[in-house]
Amino acid sequence: MAERAQYEELVRQFSAFGAVKRELGRIMPAECPGGSAAVLTLLGRHGDMRMSKLAELLAVDMSVTSRHVAHVVDRGWIERSPDPADKRSRILRLTPAGHAQLDELSRRTTEVLAERLSDWTDEEVGRLTELMARLRDSFDCRPSARAASPAFERTTRTPAST
Repeated sequence: MAERAQYEELVRQFSAFGAVKRELGRIMPAECPGGSAAVLTLLGRHGDMRMSKLAELLAVDMSVTSRHVAHVVDRGWIERSPDPADKRSRILRLTPAGHAQLDELSRRTTEVLAERLSDWTDEEVGRLTELMARLRDSFDCRPSARAASPAFERTTRTPAST
């Protein structure tokens, strides 16, 4: 296990990482804020899905997800269609305009990262990617992942359940 000082330094680095996120946010088109970009990215990565699945992947509640979805629907980047399995639900799907917007977002972020990390080796970029994925997995905050986590079970047990 790491020393306390290492964890304290990690917290400082997390705070500084906000500057990286803000710079990446500044290069996004004004009509595509972070929540909209996340919706497009998840639909691009995972394909068509229900709003409930999108909310789970975003790790936010349905009201926040609904606002993000309404924003991208208004711009014609996704469409909502009835779910054949459950007519009360809607399936979210990228439109051709949504695919184009997602391609533009990817182009912009890739360009900035390539510029800022130009003095990094391929191995360093790969290692950073690997470690960030591992960190994200350690903090997976989707409800289904939390419920399945032994740590979640330890922190949510009541005296009656022990």
